[in-house]
Amino acid sequence: MADFETVHTMTDYYDGPRGGVADFRGTPHVYESEFSDTLGNYTDSFRLSPITDDLFQLALEDWAVWLRWNAAYKRGDTPHETHPALPDDRARHEELQRLLNGKLVIDPDNFVVATGEFRFTESLDQVRWSVAPPVA
Repeated sequence: MADFETVHTMTDYYDGPRGGVADFRGTPHVYESEFSDTLGNYTDSFRLSPITDDLFQLALEDWAVWLRWNAAYKRGDTPHETHPALPDDRARHEELQRLLNGKLVIDPDNFVVATGEFRFTESLDQVRWSVAPPVA
């Protein structure tokens, strides 16, 4: 069975991680939970597409902006109205959003489908991906 890998960002969360950036086989990939129209809910199946190092660095920087905001919000140092960036980070966050807009998406020509088993610790979020073998 595969080892756990790093979850770098978790930008979409609904009853569990639904999207962000995580390692898959040691390299950063955008991940997106699949939605089942039949079930009317998200599944534990994810599409994953590799991303460039430049895009990965931008995503990490924007995630760091959100983490600073979240920590300040939890401490009571900033109101929810400032979400998702502290005032000092607002301009850079908006620039990062412009740079990331439409780029952290699943590539319809280059993706894999895998089941994700997430685990969370105080210092590191991780996922173990399981890819089903192709049907013959």
